[in-house]
Amino acid sequence: MTVKAGDFARRVGGAVGIAPEGVTLACAVLAAGALALALGWQWAGLIAILCGFAIAAFFRDPERAPANSSSERVVLSGADGTVSDVADMPLPDGAAGVCYHRVSVFMSPLNVHVNRAPVGGEITSVRHTPGAFHAAFRDYASERNERNLIMLSDARGRQHAIVQIAGYLARRIVCHLHPRDTVRCGERIGLIMFGSRVDHFIPPDYRVVVKIGERVRAGESIIAELLQ
Repeated sequence: MTVKAGDFARRVGGAVGIAPEGVTLACAVLAAGALALALGWQWAGLIAILCGFAIAAFFRDPERAPANSSSERVVLSGADGTVSDVADMPLPDGAAGVCYHRVSVFMSPLNVHVNRAPVGGEITSVRHTPGAFHAAFRDYASERNERNLIMLSDARGRQHAIVQIAGYLARRIVCHLHPRDTVRCGERIGLIMFGSRVDHFIPPDYRVVVKIGERVRAGESIIAELLQ
């Protein structure tokens, strides 16, 4: 039976707790290190092996238990990191005059970079926009950087949005979703490589319960609750 590379990466990643996107890269660097050691290039081999383990650590994908996954009254963080901004503004490409709460979470290279669904519902659109690679914590990064906009409708028809934004070091955004897919609250939806940011656009009938500087965890930390 033939095993495809993608299936192999998923199996290995699931067994060791690493996102599939990182399995191939880490294995390639570790193999190069082993080859260098076999050829007698001790320092080069050791450095490559250390880099391979560092890559594997970056792509770690721990299991998460949502704080309140059975409730439709909360919004969970879609990313690990630090809340870098809380503001009110329209949805990206949304109707003018309707303000949403935008909660931005900055992910440093040391954070887990697997993104998760902030609420359960149906994906209504996914749109990738090429762009620059400014530092993700800058406010203008949301308009100038490469980004991926995910729109979803929850069980009550409320529109939510999450934007994956590439940062200075990030050169690839991964999204597993397509229009008409359904997701559960806290489910894995993709990742961004090597330092980046996620913006959550939360409907106005929620109240934000996190502050700038607060640390959050994807799929676990509550960032907003329904007002009523």
